[in-house]
Amino acid sequence: MTVADTRLIAYTAQLSVRTKDVAAALTKARGLAASAGGYVSAETVSGGGEDAAGQSGQITVKVPSATFQQTLEQLSALGEVLSRRSQADDLTQQVADVSSRVQTQQASVDRVRALMAQAKTLGEITSLEGELSRREADLESLQKQLKELSARTSLSTVTLDVRREAGPVPAGAPDKGKDEGFWASVGSALGGGWNALVTIVRAVAVAIAAVTPFLLVLGPAALVFWLVRRRRSPGPAPVVPPVPAHLPHRPEPEEEREPQED
Repeated sequence: MTVADTRLIAYTAQLSVRTKDVAAALTKARGLAASAGGYVSAETVSGGGEDAAGQSGQITVKVPSATFQQTLEQLSALGEVLSRRSQADDLTQQVADVSSRVQTQQASVDRVRALMAQAKTLGEITSLEGELSRREADLESLQKQLKELSARTSLSTVTLDVRREAGPVPAGAPDKGKDEGFWASVGSALGGGWNALVTIVRAVAVAIAAVTPFLLVLGPAALVFWLVRRRRSPGPAPVVPPVPAHLPHRPEPEEEREPQED
């Protein structure tokens, strides 16, 4: 056995293809996964109807790592490849470390169990039971990690995204793009104007709401001050009309003199 065969590699790939028949491509992908000794772990299909131009699907398959490359090539042949990305993670050292920790933790659990068999007092038994529960929980966590790592290295994951090719536009079909574009522009303009009006009204309402408390507090005081000031100020002086120039001047009457006594 070579050194390369002893490595524990986790393979993952993301593949996107375009084809005329999405349903047929997904059916072939299921068959390829089964023939390789794997299975389908997830599948989604969007866009109803056979004539839907936007129909697409996605399928995730798990296959043995030994057949990963072959399965990836077969899935790539289902249509026109739009994108393809694969990754290989070497988990050899990580698996070895976790395996070693599992063995050490298992030995620790066995020692505590042996001490419990020799315990004589209730206090010793209670203390050892708590310690045993903690060590068994740590052992179960390590065993779960080792199981997940083993699953990643034994089965590789390929996610296939299938898209449908856009069909040709039938001859004589009405061009709805311009009409839709015109009405879309009109609707956009109306929407923009309405949004501007709502913004202005909202700004005015906010300004009125901000000034209202000041008017309620200062308004009555200003009115009282104005009334008091008006009462204290003197009224306007009477206006004497001027004497017209064309009227003759009337001499002022002389004071009557009292008769002198002889």
